[in-house]
Amino acid sequence: MRPLWTVKDSKGKPVEGLTGRSRLEVGRKVVPTRFDAFRLHVSSSYRQVFDRTLATVLNRRHWKIVRLR
Repeated sequence: MRPLWTVKDSKGKPVEGLTGRSRLEVGRKVVPTRFDAFRLHVSSSYRQVFDRTLATVLNRRHWKIVRLR
């Protein structure tokens, strides 16, 4: 069974509708712009842009992407 990932808010509660099979899948749901899934896997520079954008959104909203047990 593959792990599930979700987003938790600053109070530690899961944010509804933001779950996925990978951290990357959840991150793509969080960012306001569309990022191509294939390019995220093959291009390190594209992934760096995505990671910076994701970090900005998560920090602004005080959210964390966590693995569910």
